Amino acid sequence: MHIQANAALAVFIFLLAYFFLITRRLNEAVVALAGSLILILLGVVRQPEAIASIDFNTLGFLVGMMIVVDIARHSGLFGYIGVWSARVTRAEPVLILLVLSVVTALLSAFLNSIAAVLLIVPVGLYLAESLGINPVPFLFSAIISSNIGGTATLIGDPSHVIIGTATGLSFTEFIKNLGPIVLLILAATLVLFWIIWRNSFRVSEKDRSRLLALELKDQIADRGLLIKSLVVFGLMLTGFFFSRQLHLDTATIALAGAIILIIIAGQESIEETLLNVDWPTIFFILGFFVMVGALTSTGVIQQLAQGSVKLIGHNVTIFTMTVLWFSAIASAFVNNIPFVTAMVPFIKGIGAMTGISLVPLWWGLALGGVLGGNGTIIGATANIIVAGIARRNGYPITYLDYMKIAFPLMIFSIVLSSLYLLVVYIR
Repeated sequence: MHIQANAALAVFIFLLAYFFLITRRLNEAVVALAGSLILILLGVVRQPEAIASIDFNTLGFLVGMMIVVDIARHSGLFGYIGVWSARVTRAEPVLILLVLSVVTALLSAFLNSIAAVLLIVPVGLYLAESLGINPVPFLFSAIISSNIGGTATLIGDPSHVIIGTATGLSFTEFIKNLGPIVLLILAATLVLFWIIWRNSFRVSEKDRSRLLALELKDQIADRGLLIKSLVVFGLMLTGFFFSRQLHLDTATIALAGAIILIIIAGQESIEETLLNVDWPTIFFILGFFVMVGALTSTGVIQQLAQGSVKLIGHNVTIFTMTVLWFSAIASAFVNNIPFVTAMVPFIKGIGAMTGISLVPLWWGLALGGVLGGNGTIIGATANIIVAGIARRNGYPITYLDYMKIAFPLMIFSIVLSSLYLLVVYIR
């Protein structure tokens, strides 16, 4: 009875926090921290359990990447990428958006989605402000492209690392099995981006000509810092790629890169660099981990998963579709890291009870868990990061405004994923 009461409280507080997030009546970080603190005070979770539910690897990675990106910004790197993008597209806004979307997806696949948006979003803001246009479409496309690209590889999203560790699936197997459908989804989404935003920009010839007249070499403010930043980026990328062989977590690699760059760049004001870390977003994610951890520890997420497949039996087709769609919808409203963590033992248990092949189920979980994050502004960590950057730069993204565009795109990607799984794995 006590467990049921705690589960009800966890659901109530989560939904109440969600109400405040949607209506934006309070700051997101305040809502998440207040919700997590109330759960602890009411005894729904004890403090040690709350701390255990926080993914400090994700938080450490974010802090490290934010520091590196902030230092690299002073070199002129983002201005250089921005002017190059303008040159390639003749400063046509919708074409710039598509080019940056492709770059974001590629970086997400081979670095990860969080690092990709930290690198590309400042470029989008720079270009939009240079052209005198609304940067919000650039922010939307960065979020959606980052999650699509991150779906393709083992390191593209933290939830894939969880699946890979539990199943032994390799980096190569992820690319081989998920790469084709990710390429299809990305191509289709780029077409939809063009349809949605092709008539949304009005650029004066004066602004266009001024941007195109900029010299690439003039964008580099500090060549020495640029070289040092690129070297550190390269070392970090190598570290992420071989993290399993090196037995290092992504937070360790990101924080090591941050410390190395601070030292070799000769940062005189470390206080300024640390102040530029988006601490409200960090604390929002921390509090959100605790709230979702409460849903997991009280059995709410597990009960939802069990209830959704209770009547399926041994039908692998229905089971695969259920895992895919349930993962997608749930991940849109609950961060995918704790959700996937809860689903892994559940899928293993079904395999032990029924003897069905779990291969399509794992790929369904991988696709739904990451692509589903595109559905809402808090569905994935990359989304939260971009929302924080947007807010700090004076372009707040509301929950409902984002969802009106992104949720249908997410559903579209899951429809394509369903067809792919049915054709390739079930037939």
